[in-house]
Amino acid sequence: MLMSSSDPNTELAELAGGFIHELKNHLGTLGLNLQLLAEDLQSPTSPRERRILDRVVRLEQESKRLSDMANDFLRFARLGELNRQPVRLGELIDEMVDFFGPQARTANIEIKTFVPTDLPLVALDSQLFKQALLNLMLNAEQAMANGGQLTFQAQKEADQIRLNVIDTGSGMNPEDLQKVFKPFYTTRPGGTGLGLPTARRIIERHGGRIEAQSEPGRGTQFTIWLPIQQSE
Repeated sequence: MLMSSSDPNTELAELAGGFIHELKNHLGTLGLNLQLLAEDLQSPTSPRERRILDRVVRLEQESKRLSDMANDFLRFARLGELNRQPVRLGELIDEMVDFFGPQARTANIEIKTFVPTDLPLVALDSQLFKQALLNLMLNAEQAMANGGQLTFQAQKEADQIRLNVIDTGSGMNPEDLQKVFKPFYTTRPGGTGLGLPTARRIIERHGGRIEAQSEPGRGTQFTIWLPIQQSE
């Protein structure tokens, strides 16, 4: 059910989104000036200048991290209206595998897909759903620091499509697993903790749901259920 424009949660999300957007503008100015300052200090001639350069570089990195977090938050808070069209899930997954392929090869990750070509259509906003899949793929990459295998499996179950996204990474303990979809919760240094919550919001906006199963040292499986496109 769509929320009305007077819904307090919607208003709060819009207010927060506007604040973050304004903050991003200031972070952009700060980052640019730090970059210019670092360029001016590229050839330090004294221990004092080297210490200043180190601090400027750390501030520049922190500014970029905050900017990345702001971008992730805007994606989380402002999904907008869905432009849903009948889609073949296998074709959409193939597009994402092609897109992510070079990054996966660099990380020594093998991607396998087991998606029947005769699956019923699903009604998706393709760009938004690709973002959800990308977040899951990035999460899998981070869990497989030494490489591994990422597998997509799909099948029809009653009036739904079930999609499994399975990695052979480090897995999660029960405490982390309970919080995996909680905004801003992350165990990765420098992470924003918004990738998986954003994926869940996108999937739920499509009338679907997502669950996670994981054990330390045995990888993680995300299971997505999506409603089948109903005939007109």
